[in-house]
Amino acid sequence: WSTAFEGETVTLFCKDHHSLAWEYVSWYHNETPLRKQSGRLQISKSGHYRCKTQRSSLSDPVHVQFLPDWLVLQASHPAFERDKVVLRCRGKEEEDIMERTYYKNEEKIGSSYNSNITVYPAFNDDSTYRCTASGMYILGMSWTETSRPLKIQVQELFPSPVLTASPSWPIEGSPVTLTCETWLPPLTSHTRLQFCFFKEHRALGAGWSNSPELQIPTMWSEGAASYWCQARTVIPRILKTSPRSQIRVHRVPVSDVNLETQPPVGQLIEGEDLVLICSVAAGTGTVTFSWHREGSERSLGRKTQNALSAELRIASVREQDAGRYYCAADNLDGPVLSKRIRITPRVPVSRPVLTIWGPRSQAVEGDVVELRCEAQRGSPPILYRFYHEDVPLGSSSAPSGGEASLNLSLTAEHSGNYSCEANNSLRVQRSKMVSLSITVPVSHPVLTLNPDVAQAMVGDVLELRCEAQRGSPPILYWFYHEDVILGNTSAPFGGGASFNLSLTTEHSGNYSCGADNGLGAQSSETVSLNITGGLGVAVIGCLLSMLGLAATAALVGRFRTQRKSGGCLCLALWGNPKEHRERSWPRPSSTGPPQPTQSEPLQPLYSNVSPGDDDLVYSQIWIRQHRERSPEVKRADPYDPARQDREEAAEGYENVPCTSLALDH
Repeated sequence: WSTAFEGETVTLFCKDHHSLAWEYVSWYHNETPLRKQSGRLQISKSGHYRCKTQRSSLSDPVHVQFLPDWLVLQASHPAFERDKVVLRCRGKEEEDIMERTYYKNEEKIGSSYNSNITVYPAFNDDSTYRCTASGMYILGMSWTETSRPLKIQVQELFPSPVLTASPSWPIEGSPVTLTCETWLPPLTSHTRLQFCFFKEHRALGAGWSNSPELQIPTMWSEGAASYWCQARTVIPRILKTSPRSQIRVHRVPVSDVNLETQPPVGQLIEGEDLVLICSVAAGTGTVTFSWHREGSERSLGRKTQNALSAELRIASVREQDAGRYYCAADNLDGPVLSKRIRITPRVPVSRPVLTIWGPRSQAVEGDVVELRCEAQRGSPPILYRFYHEDVPLGSSSAPSGGEASLNLSLTAEHSGNYSCEANNSLRVQRSKMVSLSITVPVSHPVLTLNPDVAQAMVGDVLELRCEAQRGSPPILYWFYHEDVILGNTSAPFGGGASFNLSLTTEHSGNYSCGADNGLGAQSSETVSLNITGGLGVAVIGCLLSMLGLAATAALVGRFRTQRKSGGCLCLALWGNPKEHRERSWPRPSSTGPPQPTQSEPLQPLYSNVSPGDDDLVYSQIWIRQHRERSPEVKRADPYDPARQDREEAAEGYENVPCTSLALDH
């Protein structure tokens, strides 16, 4: 009981969590130490009493009152929250009391004659209790006594828990043990408690448990997350909550950030996927990885995870993705950068382009041309190979990329199709075919005569055959007699060409020919031809000396006939055949085929010749026709029936002296 009458004694017991303390105990009265005694102390003075064992701290104080009053109100002790407390109204002379009345805060809560009442005061309840006792005197008068007010000392069944962490400053990623600390007074040690742990508003573990500890396998630092716990009793139901607390997790900063690639540096081929692997040697907690290319403000990618490495995949890398790359790692202590590595995708060569460069638009035998092969794309070094009709000509390397060339001195056999090949060990590519046509200058032509005789007769038909053994067509051939152009003939497909000539005595002399295909004219060697006259020629000469005027008249008549028929007939009279020469034309030059200053020479139709006498006159009739006409020799036959016609035709013409005719010519 918490109160007693003066003169009475009260026994105090000191008990810790284990048992009653029978060893030495320290006692205190109103904070004043008393002598050491055992776990039991008898007192008779009012005041606050406390005790302490060797294994415990100071107990809560117990207030005991010794009153000199006739009536006291007693409360059972100890009283814990949710416990029932027995109130007893006690007088010094119990037999005189007829009725007892109990009050709480001046409010009547019960009355009886000789019984106690039960109340359930709350912890930290500041209510005041008192009681009254009444009876009758002998004379029949009533009396009433009132006790002093009493405050019931209610103790906590268990204090509010406190959440602790072990270790108190854990390293991120390591395990942590949470403890919900509270205790039960020794007198209520039989009470069973249950515990539950919380992170923010989420229960951890399996919920309510009989264990005051919870093991967290891995502790992460997650900003301002708070932890707390609850403890409760089953009977009676008392629930208490710990204050919220934040567990300070020690974070190890990231270090030794490293960037690796798959495939390794130098083995990446354009079009493949590139994997960038960023890792740290040390660091705890959530790490944010980011990847960057030098010169670009935006990151290539970002990942946040509870790991010491992360990777980023770049699909179908192109040549323009080349550059210096690095990564960064950050676990809230600031980013740490890796070393920069250069990534250059290897580019397979593209299809090369072959070009042929020469000194002129049309290649000529003897020229030196350059074959250039270039692939627009491709990682160096590049090996170029050159082909002529799929036969290798040679190779050239481009250590730094770009083009390569091969020089070629042209011969006629170099005409045909050319191509080149590019190889950088990643791919082999062949160019398109390029055709090259080589023009061969004409060689010195050879002039042959058909028939091949040193001497020919007047009236023979001579074939002049000119042929250059080498030379690209078309070839234009020119024929010369004593450096005078006789005519020209074209050979569109190469080979030789011929020129036919009906011989007269003037055709004796030296013959040659020239060949030209636009690359320079070449002349043949000179071939000599001697033309001799026969018997027929002498007879005609005699006839002319006898019948000169008659023949002239006949020729004039023939001339008239040709005019009437629409032809073009010319009569030419010469005083001396040796003095006659055709107009000279120049030889061909290297600048192009020569052009004659007049039309092709007239071919003789027939001639009257008087050999051996330089003073005699001879005549020739020439006709310009589109078809060839062979020369014919007219004989002066005195018995010719047509002679009379010719003589008649000659009438009306004036006879002109030979000298005058020669001068007119």
